[in-house]
Amino acid sequence: MPAKTPQECDELFARHAGDGNTDALVALYEKEASLVSPDGTIARGPEAIRKTMERLAAMRPQLTMDIKRVVMAGDDLATIYNDWTFTATRPDGSPVEGAGKALEVVRRQRDGTWLIVFDDPRARG
Repeated sequence: MPAKTPQECDELFARHAGDGNTDALVALYEKEASLVSPDGTIARGPEAIRKTMERLAAMRPQLTMDIKRVVMAGDDLATIYNDWTFTATRPDGSPVEGAGKALEVVRRQRDGTWLIVFDDPRARG
């Protein structure tokens, strides 16, 4: 199920991460998208984004997305300000928690659905 609004990109992200569905997570991004990884490196394109998403999906995190603001640029581009938290279990069984203030750019596709162009989960702190 593709995102029909900018906000649904985050809603679907949380659902797919919790389900451990790497393929569905990668499908939320445009082919030329960029994702800032936890270590600060930039993952560009589906293969690099997949590597980052595989680590996240393996933990099956419970994500809470608190969208603070969506700023539209015309009808086809939007910036999302999202404060998120998560809890998960690492592969070794130890618990992990995290939080961040994300900045995401999403674009409406020709079929009317929305995909992520740029994702920085900790851009705002």
